[in-house]
Amino acid sequence: MAEQGAAGAVETARRYYGSAEVDGFYATVWGGEDIHTGTYLEPDESIARASRRTVERVAAKVAGRLGRPGATVLDLGSGYGGATRYLAGRFGCRVVALNISERQNAHHRAVNAAQGLDRSIEVVTGSFQDIPFPDGHFDVVWSQEAFCHSPDRDRLLAEVTRVLRPGGEVVFTDVMAAEGVAPETLRAVVARLEVSELATPGYYLKRFAELGPLRVDFDDDGGQLLTHYLRLVAETERRAPELRRLIGPDYVAGLLENLPLWVEACRQGRLSWGIFHGRDGRDGH
Repeated sequence: MAEQGAAGAVETARRYYGSAEVDGFYATVWGGEDIHTGTYLEPDESIARASRRTVERVAAKVAGRLGRPGATVLDLGSGYGGATRYLAGRFGCRVVALNISERQNAHHRAVNAAQGLDRSIEVVTGSFQDIPFPDGHFDVVWSQEAFCHSPDRDRLLAEVTRVLRPGGEVVFTDVMAAEGVAPETLRAVVARLEVSELATPGYYLKRFAELGPLRVDFDDDGGQLLTHYLRLVAETERRAPELRRLIGPDYVAGLLENLPLWVEACRQGRLSWGIFHGRDGRDGH
């Protein structure tokens, strides 16, 4: 039964990110390149610029390893591929992008080819619950706001640890519940993402400690989540007529109902966001 539940959750994520409505929303409002929480220097800064700044912040955590000759990166839940192109172009590393949506992956491959990066980036359609690569294969495992969709985070983090080379590094962001927040208080908030409940920062830190070789730190920057969702509400309202034509009035109505719930949950201190960074304590080369 547990395996059936996990399989159902994987299919739900595939359907969510494969839908034309979700695709249109991310492409139009979020910028269609980096679809995760931004790092804002000004309250009215563009979502696309702030989202790219987060990529730069996350990359800075692992820049030393990314710059090594022959470095390989696994991006879990790579979306439209904005981060993978940044990494390949900035550091010259090889990136494997594992993502569940073939719609996003087709776009990802096309943009890679247009930018001359298709030889540096391999786009693989699949689930991060069963990473299709051998043990100790990657120097860096990277992810941005994808783990919230996992139906079995214990298994996911075990897979992350398994495919990491000795001495490798893990870096990721996620949208999470604040410590001690009951899952049912966030059900209406996360309904748009079609997930049942969110992890907490404490869960990730505890689970990685149990798995052994990774020493993981968390940079808590939850205030960015409030700014990000305020910007999403403002942009969705501003572009509502365009969005109604592009993705349909019903979906836009749902967005305008759901997105303010994220703002309120942030204001109430019920959500968390930040950057996790872990180093494998085994000797590596």
